[in-house]
Amino acid sequence: MSKTGPGKAHRTGITLPELFEMFPNEEAARLWIESVVWPYGPVCPRCGAQDRVRPTPNAKPLPYWCGDCRRHFSVRMNTVFERSKVSLQKWAIAIYLETTNLKGISSMKLHRSLGVTQRTAWFMLHRIREVWADRRQEQFQGPVEADESYFGGKKKNRPISQRRLEGRGVAGKIPVVAVLDRPTRRISAIVPPDTKVPTLQAFVRSEVQPGAVLFTDEATAYQGLTDFKHEAVKHSVFEYVRGQIHTNSLESFWSMLKRAYHGTFHK
Repeated sequence: MSKTGPGKAHRTGITLPELFEMFPNEEAARLWIESVVWPYGPVCPRCGAQDRVRPTPNAKPLPYWCGDCRRHFSVRMNTVFERSKVSLQKWAIAIYLETTNLKGISSMKLHRSLGVTQRTAWFMLHRIREVWADRRQEQFQGPVEADESYFGGKKKNRPISQRRLEGRGVAGKIPVVAVLDRPTRRISAIVPPDTKVPTLQAFVRSEVQPGAVLFTDEATAYQGLTDFKHEAVKHSVFEYVRGQIHTNSLESFWSMLKRAYHGTFHK
């Protein structure tokens, strides 16, 4: 009897053989990207016209003509592919590698995988991440988890000149605060200037709708959020879950982010 892996083994996706079958050449990659960017047919990126757009296959690398603008265009315009000499086939593979690796992929790994320079891989990854940047305007409706974590190496591994930083534990490390919306699984995180009460509470209020259910730990920074239905677990007495009250989803996010920080982006 075959055994399945633990955790999220039930999830399915595109395998590498399927990926290479999808994008065997540049033309296949171009057609796929056009189907995503223009689901209802080619649209002029300059004026938005669609009725007077016609294909001009012999006018590569701009295979479409707009009758309104009277200019040629391609699917690269106004996208992350614009002004890039990298083939769309390599772009499609890079998108797959970046978005299917939970801990991300380094520019060094991508440059070896695609056969491009490290500078080109770095450029590609930054553009891909920019596409997936969340531009939402609405606040989380909850239930929401809020928590903060700290990033940085161990004091014993720092140069001697930096070991004399005052304080212990998180002294000298970079704080990150985040809120997670349980229904949508979306996360909003920032690097705050400090972890004082006004700063953290202002961030929570900016991201979460008033009256929403809010779960945190017993940190004093979250006490006094009376405009939310606030519940907290007491980590100091080893209480991590009380019914639906916990911050375990954000703890998983911190774990993944720190693994990426140490294993992928350590340089």
